[in-house]
Amino acid sequence: MLKRDSATNFLGAHVYLHQSADDTSLVRRSLQGDEAAFEALVTHYHRVLFTVALRMLGDYEDARDATQNTFIKAFQKLDTFDHQHRFFSWIYRILVNECLNARRGKPFMQGLDDEMPGKDKPDESLELAERQRRVRRAILALPPEYREVIVLRHFAALSYDEMAQTLSIPLRTVKSRLHTARQRLLRALAELGPR
Repeated sequence: MLKRDSATNFLGAHVYLHQSADDTSLVRRSLQGDEAAFEALVTHYHRVLFTVALRMLGDYEDARDATQNTFIKAFQKLDTFDHQHRFFSWIYRILVNECLNARRGKPFMQGLDDEMPGKDKPDESLELAERQRRVRRAILALPPEYREVIVLRHFAALSYDEMAQTLSIPLRTVKSRLHTARQRLLRALAELGPR
C-alpha cells in the first residue's frame, strides 16, 4: 500500500510512465487466473493513479477510495480491455470516472492534506507550506478538463503524445488545453495574492 508521506508530496510527485511491454502479457495472465499478474499491474500503476486522484479530488481518503475502486472495476472488466491500446489509458479513464462520481454532490475542497511545516527552518517551511496550499487550491478550482492536463503533464510526467493517447483527444487539443490551463492557473494564483 502507498505510504501517505510519499503520496502527499504535492510539488515533487513526478511519476515516470512508460508502456511496459509486459502489460499485455500481465493482462492475459490475469484473465487466465494468475493473481500475481494483476497484482503486478496494481503495483506498477497504483502510485500514479493515486497521485492523479489526489490532485483531481483534493482529499486523501477520497483519492484512496477512487484508486481502490478503479482497480476493482478494472479487474471486473479486464476482459473488455483492447490490447491494441495502452493499459494505462484504459485504466486512467476508469479512474477519471471514479473521480467524477466521487465529486458529485460534494462541496469544493479547499485543501489537500495541509501538512505541518518542518521544524528546521520554520519561516521557510511555513512559506513553502503556504505556497503549496495556494497551488493546490488553484488547481482544484480549475474545470476538470484543465485540471487533468495539468496533473498528467506536471505530476504524472506524461509527454504530449501520451496525454493525447490517454485522453483520446488530438495532440493540438492537448497543447491548447494545457496552455489555457496554465494561463488560468497563473490568473488564479495572482488573484490569491502573494500569500
